[in-house]
Amino acid sequence: MRVLGIETSCDETGVAVFDTERGLLGHCVHSQIELHAEYGGVVPELASRDHIRRLPLLVRQVLAASECSAGELDAIAYTAGPGLAGALLVGASFAEAFGLSLGVPVLPVHHLEGHLLSPLLAAEPPEFPFVALLVSGGHTQLMQVTGVGEYVLLGETLDDAAGEAFDKTAKLIGLGYPGGPQLARLAEAGEVGRFRLPRPMLHSGDLDFSFSGLKTAVLNVVSRQEWRPERDAADLAADFQEAVVEVLSAKSLMALQQTGLTRLVVAGGVGANRKLRERLDASSRRKGWEVYYPEPELCTDNGAMIAFAGARRFAAGQAGADSFAVRVFPRWPLADLKAPGVSG
Repeated sequence: MRVLGIETSCDETGVAVFDTERGLLGHCVHSQIELHAEYGGVVPELASRDHIRRLPLLVRQVLAASECSAGELDAIAYTAGPGLAGALLVGASFAEAFGLSLGVPVLPVHHLEGHLLSPLLAAEPPEFPFVALLVSGGHTQLMQVTGVGEYVLLGETLDDAAGEAFDKTAKLIGLGYPGGPQLARLAEAGEVGRFRLPRPMLHSGDLDFSFSGLKTAVLNVVSRQEWRPERDAADLAADFQEAVVEVLSAKSLMALQQTGLTRLVVAGGVGANRKLRERLDASSRRKGWEVYYPEPELCTDNGAMIAFAGARRFAAGQAGADSFAVRVFPRWPLADLKAPGVSG
């Protein structure tokens, strides 16, 4: 079965073709970083317009690279949410129209489910069940995963997500857009320990997160009269990153302990952070646990994870819609997602 995956939830246009027998045949991602950089963040209307321009071209490009004609596609999967409403509508409209023209089923896919299942595309994928740490954009969640669509929410952020905290902190210390990756690079040149930043909810006893207080602590530092960016920015970035990594790692390991599971999956953009991976790998080795990550190129938003998630749902018995109605869900809790074949 060959599935075309389309991702347009925010500021990246992703397209991929996944074959259930041969694996990922091809994928491509166009980033809108340059488009939004001068505004210091994503402008929804510009994002939608760029998806309209890029999507047809990327589909042709990926089909050619995959040596697959449109007529050889068996299904189409697209990101239906969560995300920016206008951006989601671009991908949904294209997918439904393309599916109608080809006479193939079309399946709406949850964006976070795509991230959650993306490590299964690796050469050595994890087996179910596992704990998943989802750190993507405005989401920071811990889930217990027993199968496709079988997700139990263990904990989530009560305010800012880790990725949002990275971006907002980067702006506070004078970095450009996108701030998170720039802050992580700057932290490599810094020394941990100069600034006493809090570890919010580290000892709360539950699996929830909170990062707004950490961001406020950074604001208090940069508001001081003695603050000198050229002297202090790298060290502050290093201390901020250390605080986030410590909390994410501690809560993830606590989730493994509480569930009795021995496999941890880390997915989403922040999952590519080198310090986070080092901390989780070292802690898991001591406990005899296993940690799995997506390939680096699949950590950010991409069509490959959507094509794969769609293929897994088709294989598990969820049929695509035949009404070809355009359906998007800008706010769509992952815990509300049902397993294939489950109603209610």
